[in-house]
Amino acid sequence: MPLVTRTHDAAIATVTLDSPANRNALSAALMDELDAHLAAVAADASVRAVVLTHTGPTFCAGADLKEAAAGGMERGTQRLLDLLAAIIELPVPVLAHLRGNARAGGLGLVGACDLAVAPASTSFAFSEVRLGLAPAIISLSTLPRLDPRAAGRYFLTGEEFDGTEAARIGLLTLAGDGVEGTDTAAEHLLAGLRLASRQGLVETKKLLNAALAERVATDGAATVRLSAKLFASEEAAEGMRARREHRPPRWAD
Repeated sequence: MPLVTRTHDAAIATVTLDSPANRNALSAALMDELDAHLAAVAADASVRAVVLTHTGPTFCAGADLKEAAAGGMERGTQRLLDLLAAIIELPVPVLAHLRGNARAGGLGLVGACDLAVAPASTSFAFSEVRLGLAPAIISLSTLPRLDPRAAGRYFLTGEEFDGTEAARIGLLTLAGDGVEGTDTAAEHLLAGLRLASRQGLVETKKLLNAALAERVATDGAATVRLSAKLFASEEAAEGMRARREHRPPRWAD
């Protein structure tokens, strides 16, 4: 069964994360499939915009902790960087259409997208610090979007915040009133994109993302090394064990 699917409706391509059993976690297989779909969309001159969405109650839970615990994150950290770069550098705009929660690496995907909508009640968290990790790679796509004080708060505490707050601090474009309101917000944005020419969208996206793409190119390798080092540490191993065993990690007071 595929973990990611793709459909087309006129000028809009919809790419759907379809691994709800593990909350659409960023396994190696899911990332490979997502990358292949993005490459196909990038090569299709009939597409003027992409919707990135999901099945199940969670948009993306971040790294696949089972793979991480098995020592499989060396490649995974580089693949996540490659995915963020693929979204940022995709010729046409990408709209993240969330109907559910997101954590850690999932927020990195949201930050890489050009537009993003989610219900006001949606739950978000940069949960890395509570696992002995840091939001290293995803900082590349999220820090440029976020209010600096809010970034400091949520990166350092790992606390949850809702869709209304996510829109206030710049992670989301719009927060909808429930799923129905979010679908309406997405259609409103897509209606605007459908009125734009592909050339206009492509060149405008380049202008908007020039600094973001440069940041990924310049700092990407260092964040991959840091992320891989942290995933391989004993402290992160304890954090991931604690998460799997539904208990506080040893450092929690």
